[in-house]
Amino acid sequence: MSQHPSLRVGGKIVKKRNVLKRFERIDVMKKAGTYKDGDKVFGMPKTKVIM
Repeated sequence: MSQHPSLRVGGKIVKKRNVLKRFERIDVMKKAGTYKDGDKVFGMPKTKVIM
């Protein structure tokens, strides 16, 4: 059975994420110079999403 054309989504939907994964946050903080290797990964400050 086929899907009605009005129910199809044109192309992929790209939604802006407002939460970063821990490794993404570490990468952002390394670029800013606020994180060094060996620092704690728990209790890190929030970072803005720049994508």
